[in-house]
Amino acid sequence: MSVEKPLTSVDSLAEATRSRASFSGHGRAMGAAGYRVASNNAENCEFLHEPGSSIAVSPGAKGFESIQIGVAWDTIIEPDTGLLGKLFKKNRTQNVDLDLGCLYELQDGTRGALQAFGKKFGNVDAAPFIHLSGDERTGAASGYDEYLTIKGSHWSKIKRILVYLYIYEGAQRWSKINPQIILDVPGENDLVVTLSAHNDALALCAIGGLENIRNGIKLTNYTEYFPGHEEMDRAFGFGLPWDEGKKDE
Repeated sequence: MSVEKPLTSVDSLAEATRSRASFSGHGRAMGAAGYRVASNNAENCEFLHEPGSSIAVSPGAKGFESIQIGVAWDTIIEPDTGLLGKLFKKNRTQNVDLDLGCLYELQDGTRGALQAFGKKFGNVDAAPFIHLSGDERTGAASGYDEYLTIKGSHWSKIKRILVYLYIYEGAQRWSKINPQIILDVPGENDLVVTLSAHNDALALCAIGGLENIRNGIKLTNYTEYFPGHEEMDRAFGFGLPWDEGKKDE
């Protein structure tokens, strides 16, 4: 007979967060694909490590082409604590179900969210001119595990985008998975937002934001953690309705 341990305050908070708003169920992305390392100059990247730091990108003479926001993270590799694992000193990979999403506001005041839960993937050819890929990769191939695509020719119609990550399943260990978002604008160095602070008690992190400043892009590192999507929304003033939901398996 198994004995169920009592929930701690952190456990209760995490469970409440999962119940309130959770999203994609299209796989278990493992990260590492497309990960950028600050010391690797060959990557042609500019890093935003500290909360509040920002950088701007100006449009070319013909505006922006397709803009992509990718997410990548480290795979957690730990010693295998099983009998055979200890005997043969094996390691095991700990899967983390990490989901990418965004809140957006258009210039006409339209606001919404993109997330795989509820199949809110968006559209690049019509409002909101943003599309979410969903969990399509495992970390084994090149490219991003998940990404947002923005129609650059319609960037002028977008006011702001808040990009966030949510750990639905797996250990809430931001300090171990070290997630980052990569803003890929054709003709520019990749802009990479990393987390310099970690809060393993909370499963939701608003990583960065894009603002339309005179039709240019201002990218800012937010690195703010929240117990749920409604609290994050309230902090950034989007005012969306949030219903409880359950993630599809």
